[in-house]
Amino acid sequence: MTINIINKSAHALPHYETIASAGMDLRANLTAPITLKPLERTIVKTGLFIELPIGYEAQVRPRSGLAAKKGVTVLNAPGTIDADYRGEIGVILVNLSNEHFTIENGERVAQLIIAKHERAEWTQVNELSETARGEGGFGSTGVK
Repeated sequence: MTINIINKSAHALPHYETIASAGMDLRANLTAPITLKPLERTIVKTGLFIELPIGYEAQVRPRSGLAAKKGVTVLNAPGTIDADYRGEIGVILVNLSNEHFTIENGERVAQLIIAKHERAEWTQVNELSETARGEGGFGSTGVK
């Protein structure tokens, strides 16, 4: 698949690190570092603009290393970029640690995953088919 992209950053285009990688790293495009205090959030711009084909979305997901080592994650994970969006890709980061965290220009802040999706059409009915689970939710299928 080929996707049109505009790169207004000084960084290389996102790319897959290995043949089996699902995501590509997004890098911060900053004129000055941003320091996040504990529980503070911000939108980090990337300088990237994309044109996805209809039927696809781009998902902005946390980087596991950043979350595990620094306690910093994507707040609305996964964030969705729709096929008709033409604005700059931004990443909503939140600092869930007890320490200040400084984001530097070019730092890898999230991953981008391209995914096919379906469009649903609703059929309104008066009842649904029965299953063994029924209305059980929120942990109802776990071991007791």
